[in-house]
Amino acid sequence: MKPNGSNGQRFIISCFFFIVFLCILAFVNEIRLDSLMKFGKCAFTHTSHNSSAENFLVANLTTANSSSDDIRILIGILTLPDHYHKRHFLRLIYGTQSPVGGRVDVKFVFCNLTKEDQTVLVALEIMRYDDIIIMNCQENMNKGKTYTYFSSLPEMLNTTDGPYPPYHYVMKGDDDAYFRLQSLVDSLRPLPREDLYYGYVIPCPSMDPFVHYMSGMGYLISWDIVEWVRDSDIPKNHLEGPEDKNFGQWLRDGRRGKNRYNAKWSMYNYPEPPTRCTHELWPDTIAVHLLKTQEKWIRTLKYFNVTQNLKPSKLYHIP
Repeated sequence: MKPNGSNGQRFIISCFFFIVFLCILAFVNEIRLDSLMKFGKCAFTHTSHNSSAENFLVANLTTANSSSDDIRILIGILTLPDHYHKRHFLRLIYGTQSPVGGRVDVKFVFCNLTKEDQTVLVALEIMRYDDIIIMNCQENMNKGKTYTYFSSLPEMLNTTDGPYPPYHYVMKGDDDAYFRLQSLVDSLRPLPREDLYYGYVIPCPSMDPFVHYMSGMGYLISWDIVEWVRDSDIPKNHLEGPEDKNFGQWLRDGRRGKNRYNAKWSMYNYPEPPTRCTHELWPDTIAVHLLKTQEKWIRTLKYFNVTQNLKPSKLYHIP
């Protein structure tokens, strides 16, 4: 009987250690599975991020360090549907800038499409870059395109899902102007986020932002003024004429834009030919205007050393 008892004890002990082994094995497998799921999640997040970056070179320039407290800026570049090459060029210019402390979205803005080729080519641009706003209007000069741009944004952008306001500031810019996004963000940090009118004061010798209006090279307003443009009868009754001058008049008549910022001489016209509105290229620059030729663009981009972050590679040799 004793040998049988001894065998039973051995059997019980063996079962005990076998159960312990199974528990340890299950625990290890659970850790491995959890790690694998986390790795897969990270890989998916990284892939999604890269896909988004490739798919949206311009319009979503949100930096990795951005937070809910960062400034949100929309730059609408008013252009024409047929200006495909200009848009692709500007995507290079703004898609390679990564401002810290602010989210800057650059969109190309124009009126309804009127040609068959536009319906195909512009649609492909939207599918690839998602950086185009098509307004319900006919292309025009000095007949309300600026009003349509600002007044259309609240309906387009106000949602219950996203933050309010969707942007703290909205800018109207020209497609022959070069904006340095980090400098723009830095200049806006200390400024009010309500009732703000910001830009380059006209006439050129003036430094008083309350006398006339801001140059069409690029002026910026806070979101509450965007909504005021939509709701007020003052702009609706004064649409025709020089649009940037009209805009300044709207604000005077409506007693809006009590906070004004003159960005002169960080914003200026290209130095050649010299006029009272030009300035030499210099480090303290937010915007350079009247870049009408590729030569002027290249000289400006070289001055600001925009390719300094180009990584070395065996795939190319650029002196």
